Amino acid sequence: MSKADQIERFGVSWEADYGYVQALRHGGTIYLSGQVAHDGPALVAPAPVEAGRPADTANTAAQMRQCYANAATLLARFGASLDDVVDEVLYVVDADEGDRAAKVVRKEAYGRPDPQVASTMIGISRLAFPELLVEIKLIARI
Repeated sequence: MSKADQIERFGVSWEADYGYVQALRHGGTIYLSGQVAHDGPALVAPAPVEAGRPADTANTAAQMRQCYANAATLLARFGASLDDVVDEVLYVVDADEGDRAAKVVRKEAYGRPDPQVASTMIGISRLAFPELLVEIKLIARI
């Protein structure tokens, strides 16, 4: 059993299938599992898929917005917000498209032209569901 002071879930099937929580607080630190573009069990702006891989990455920005929205929802359950995020890792299936999207979406999400957060972007070949284009993992301090 984790030494978590609080855990949070969305109640989506893949939490039980994979066996994890969406977020946990231990002391003054909140750890968010990688957030993907979903609203309840439905994927938001899913990419078209061919041969088990995204066929088009044009929905990267839309998915990224939903990832940050989900993160904000979870953080609020701890009395926190995106203002409390100190570190993030963005996993994208198309690094160029991810970079274009992040230049706009991150600033929108954090509400400032210079988000005060350590950030890493990693290009990967695929995410948990082939329709996904981005996943964002965050750490916040309160």
